[in-house]
Amino acid sequence: MQQPHVSTYLNFERNTEEAFNFYKAVFKTEFLGPIMRHGDVPVPEGEPGASEENKNLIINVALPILGGHILMGTDAGESVLGIPLTMGNNVHIALHPDSREEADRLFAELSAGGRIEMEMQDMFWGDYYGAFTDKFGVHWMINHSTQSYQP
Repeated sequence: MQQPHVSTYLNFERNTEEAFNFYKAVFKTEFLGPIMRHGDVPVPEGEPGASEENKNLIINVALPILGGHILMGTDAGESVLGIPLTMGNNVHIALHPDSREEADRLFAELSAGGRIEMEMQDMFWGDYYGAFTDKFGVHWMINHSTQSYQP
């Protein structure tokens, strides 16, 4: 089972790969697991899926930096997902609790009075995930994984 930990999640317009190759060189570490791209996402029947120009963009990458901290990122800007990026909404605190129950508790308590972007739910990559902005404007992601993973 995954150990609980915290990571920082960065959203970029279209240059996540460039940014993370730079960070990889600076921190002299390797990516955790494969880089997932927008073209790797299963497309529900009747949905268009990623455009040809966006298929190779990154949907998830993880890189250990210092002290077990994981820097994560995605290409999620307006030209990719229709979400305009501005300073403040391009950074999320990502919590990785060790149980679904703790994920639900953290989600419920931290999101109270805030704006829910995605309710906690099972995701195509196999994790239990939700996202919101709290009542103070801080962006959070909750992601519980049953995969063995140590920061």
